[in-house]
Amino acid sequence: MDVAITKMSSKGQVVIPASMRADLPEGEKLLIIRDGERIILKPLAEIEPAVREDIIFAEKTEQALGEYSRGAYTKKNADAFIDEMKTW
Repeated sequence: MDVAITKMSSKGQVVIPASMRADLPEGEKLLIIRDGERIILKPLAEIEPAVREDIIFAEKTEQALGEYSRGAYTKKNADAFIDEMKTW
């Protein structure tokens, strides 16, 4: 097991030490799970496809809700909405 110490910036950014990210390509998406005091980072590519799809869908849904809350959304008819959902 590797152990390192890092810190969080004022913007909430955390640096993963180079020795621990050596096999992670730039732009790799990471799943973050908080379980009480424990925080887990896991490459999204390593997660079962069905779970990965659920996570991506939940993320897009949350983004859409945020846009709706800010009033930055467009109205669509039902067919256009369904067509867009199929791209998710």
